[in-house]
Amino acid sequence: MTLVDAIGTLGGTLTTLCWLPQVVKAVREKDTRSISLPTFIVLSIGLVCWVIYGLGRADPVLIGANALSLAFVFTILLCKLRYG
Repeated sequence: MTLVDAIGTLGGTLTTLCWLPQVVKAVREKDTRSISLPTFIVLSIGLVCWVIYGLGRADPVLIGANALSLAFVFTILLCKLRYG
């Protein structure tokens, strides 16, 4: 693994894990009033684009980080749609 790969992996890990506390909060408290629905819809579309790009580049870091981020963001989005 090169230094660039290590930095990319660290960046992908950190930006993906930053969603975890928000997912836990949304699921536990069932309160998503302060979350912007349009923002999360656009973010979800963007993450899908990144996953597709990662697939096209055959880049496991791009695919993994963005797929997991998409799962977290999608969970928050579902909570937003369900709880308001």
